[in-house]
Amino acid sequence: MSLQVFLSEQEATNVWQGNLISYGDNSATIHSLEAEAIQMAARKLVANGVSDFELQGDWSLEAQWGFFQGSYDPKVDTQIAYAELVDEDSHELDSRVQVSRWMRSIVNETPEVLAPQVLAEEAAEFIQSLAPEQVSYEIVAGEDLAEAGHIGTWEVGRGSTRPPALLKLVFNPTELDNPTPSAALVGKGITFDSGGYSIKPSTGMLHMKADMGGAATVTGALGLAILRGLDKPVHLYLCCAENLISGHAYKLGDILTYPNGVTVEIQNTDAEGRIVLADGLLLASESGAPTIINAATLTGAAVTALGEDYNAVFALDDDARSDFLTAAQAENERHWPLPLETFHANKCPSNFADTANSRAVKGGGPGGASNAAGFLSRFVRDQGKGWVHLDLAAAYNDSATKKWSAGGTGQGFRSIARQLIG
Repeated sequence: MSLQVFLSEQEATNVWQGNLISYGDNSATIHSLEAEAIQMAARKLVANGVSDFELQGDWSLEAQWGFFQGSYDPKVDTQIAYAELVDEDSHELDSRVQVSRWMRSIVNETPEVLAPQVLAEEAAEFIQSLAPEQVSYEIVAGEDLAEAGHIGTWEVGRGSTRPPALLKLVFNPTELDNPTPSAALVGKGITFDSGGYSIKPSTGMLHMKADMGGAATVTGALGLAILRGLDKPVHLYLCCAENLISGHAYKLGDILTYPNGVTVEIQNTDAEGRIVLADGLLLASESGAPTIINAATLTGAAVTALGEDYNAVFALDDDARSDFLTAAQAENERHWPLPLETFHANKCPSNFADTANSRAVKGGGPGGASNAAGFLSRFVRDQGKGWVHLDLAAAYNDSATKKWSAGGTGQGFRSIARQLIG
């Protein structure tokens, strides 16, 4: 039997005074109209063993979205009968739920199932299912990556018996052949990160199946934008690999040479995300897209700075940063700007190459998130005009919180989708 859930602006009375939830016969009332409080209430209901809900009365779009966010759980098949909305809001809610379920399930998937090529294929098939006639794609894998010049993804992934892969997807709703995209999206798709020879401790490795959260986020963003009626061409690049140890794995002291001539000394094999993202950013720059957005679970430094509630935003272009933060605010997703200046590109010096991929100290040293963004800035054109880098500190929780189940959250995909629509 479904639990009927109501909303109320009034505080709970009697013994429930001050509580967020009060209970009746097969019913519960959430005493708030704020989406975040509703999300926490839904999380509490699921944690108490309820999995079947019927939302009754007057619920807004954001209120129902908050309830879905909190009620989602990787171990529970939660069922929700949503309250009535106008058609436009109902479509928006259905779209968000569809995309969020895909994103969170793929982030929570086991690394044994989600090999690099599987991630690339699943993402391509998901986007193609939303617009079959408007999507084309190519997956470059294994040694073909090196031959094509996608040196970063190849080097990081070559230590695994399961080959790395790079997805190149084109969404083209126009009648033109090969139009310049209005935007290009780049996602970090590390399906498991052992740290390589700079190996992580066991506790730090436990949740590294989620190191492909950037790939899931940009894919979900494109999916939501399509469902919202996106009528502009967009390119999607996912750089997918497993960062493992073997006799064929990349090593400290190796020097990589990218197609733009930048040479990189590997000083930390656990700073692999920026190595693969460089491939996608080069492709995004070559596409001519005026807007480039990349997303990655890139640094622990961003998590240390912002905690679990905000994603970090970096840009050399003040207008691009401002536009993205405005979109994030409109979508009720928390993002916060962290420093990025041109000098950050030189914060990882090397005696043997143009730059190192990190500094040979724990966490990359002071300013690690900004230094990582500075490294990425070497691979975007026009001194970073139109480029935004998202370090997804809020994309995953190791354990359940008051708002979220353990696992992926999907935070950030709505903001990117809004940017794509323009």
